[in-house]
Amino acid sequence: MSADAIAEATIAADAVLRVDGLVKEFSAGASGTVVAVDDVSFTIGRGETFSVVGESGSGKSTLGRAIVRGIEATAGSAWYRAEEGAEEVDFLALGRRDLKRVRRELQMIFQDPFSSLDPRMTVFDIVAEPLRASGRIATRDLRRRVRSIAERVGLDPSHLRRYPHSFSGGQRQRIGIARALVTEPRVIVADEAVSALDVSIQAQIINLLKDLQDERGIAYLFIAHDLSIVEHISDRVAVMYLGRVVEVADTDDLFSRPRHPYTEVLLSSVPVPDPDAKRERIIPLGEVPSPTDRPSGCHFSPRCHYATELCRTERPPLAETRDGRVVACHRADELTLRGIDHDLSGETA
Repeated sequence: MSADAIAEATIAADAVLRVDGLVKEFSAGASGTVVAVDDVSFTIGRGETFSVVGESGSGKSTLGRAIVRGIEATAGSAWYRAEEGAEEVDFLALGRRDLKRVRRELQMIFQDPFSSLDPRMTVFDIVAEPLRASGRIATRDLRRRVRSIAERVGLDPSHLRRYPHSFSGGQRQRIGIARALVTEPRVIVADEAVSALDVSIQAQIINLLKDLQDERGIAYLFIAHDLSIVEHISDRVAVMYLGRVVEVADTDDLFSRPRHPYTEVLLSSVPVPDPDAKRERIIPLGEVPSPTDRPSGCHFSPRCHYATELCRTERPPLAETRDGRVVACHRADELTLRGIDHDLSGETA
């Protein structure tokens, strides 16, 4: 069973985005080629939050940018369906004119709430820019739409004539969210959308994203490294390592019963807010391989405590296990791995 077929089977048929075999390569000159995203497939349903996790360099942000065509993918497709029953269109294959028409449906919230905002533009112009770029709109309607979305994300409309440097980190992120929402998209790629913010502001932004999702049925591709946030906001989670997806699962299943050794390593590093909980961190073997010289077989095999000779020589497919989990591991059906038996707010699972 192919990875994209497995991903398709894990959610309801009302998928709004279906990524199939996405690849992104970069030239590293004399060093060779960096495969930042390697044959990634998944689907996202309407109103679903699908999170992608992994350590720095795993390809998470590159994946998100390739999907919205912030960078062009090397291969693969991203099929978008505007509404249930409508025909799918491959967002990555659209020409300039068709792309302009559909782009408003897929928007992105960037990681840095300051560098992603043009310091020479007022907040009004920043939020209005996607509307202006997507086609003609009457000045009155433009002003009404910008003011309405600014109020919805918690910005004072009187501040729309100010510049980004006048605002705090949380306010800047709200500006970025308003810019992403103003075209009324159906899919938003949120790339580390709260990682640069204080914890209290993170909670406000996460709650805002969830409220907007409930109101508008927005699907989120939520890219993050903070697993406590991922546990709180996600419906399903994909784990990436060196460009490949190694596990996809419902959030509760992934945190309580990981099936890939790399997922187990990630979960063991998460602090649990319970002084009585005794957990031993699992330290992977060796160092992260060079992205220009990735290991043969399973990319994680040189660092894995459970690796066999088969793991070192043959790439494991992203396949369904006997109990219905989706994992890229030769030993997934025989290993019993350690998850987290407390949720990350401190309550016993």
